[in-house]
Amino acid sequence: MGWKSVVDQSFSSGHQVRQQGDLLTGEGRCGKQTVAVIGTTNHAEVGVELALAMAAAVLDVIRSHPARPIVFLVDTSGQRLRHRDEMLGLNGYMAHLAKCVEMARRRGHAIISLVYEQALSGGFLANGMMADVCAALPEAEIRVMGLPAMARVTRISEERLTELSMSSPVFAPGAKNYLKMGGLDELWEGDLSACLTDAMEHIDASDHRRKNGFERGGRMLADVVVKRVLASA
Repeated sequence: MGWKSVVDQSFSSGHQVRQQGDLLTGEGRCGKQTVAVIGTTNHAEVGVELALAMAAAVLDVIRSHPARPIVFLVDTSGQRLRHRDEMLGLNGYMAHLAKCVEMARRRGHAIISLVYEQALSGGFLANGMMADVCAALPEAEIRVMGLPAMARVTRISEERLTELSMSSPVFAPGAKNYLKMGGLDELWEGDLSACLTDAMEHIDASDHRRKNGFERGGRMLADVVVKRVLASA
């Protein structure tokens, strides 16, 4: 689903969302609530320029609209894997974006993220996994590493990884598997405006990913191990 269709369906009372290259910015209205919209499109690679532009958009919301909720629309193929960006310190730009998002949260801005196309690798960390509510459309593609690349790194055959992915969501891409692991809070289907309204009404900034992953049967050891470590501390 393209970003225009997503914003039209999400903001039933209208929106002013603009595209500039791979960057989306603007605002939308859902009922009586106005939210800031920041996002990416075209399967954007997040390089130094885009990371800095997104951080600037977050800071502008903090400065101009105190406590206004921020909705991130996510469509990214990950961080830009180029020598130039690495030499310029892309990790620092990504960290700057993450810090801006965290500052917004500490200043009272609810952070909601919706993966509407794809979310790969490090491009998803600051504008997705740091959100108070991280949602996705059911057909969205989410993964850290594809099975062919995983096979090269782990030296486990792709056939064996494919077999493992049938029973373990850790090895399988897709929004439904990330939901099962606790990486997503929910899948949005049907009335996106209603989904957004409900998410804003039930914001919980605490991290439930370990608990959700355990309860959903997709990530069985993380919560158990953390509890054991805390109990022995």
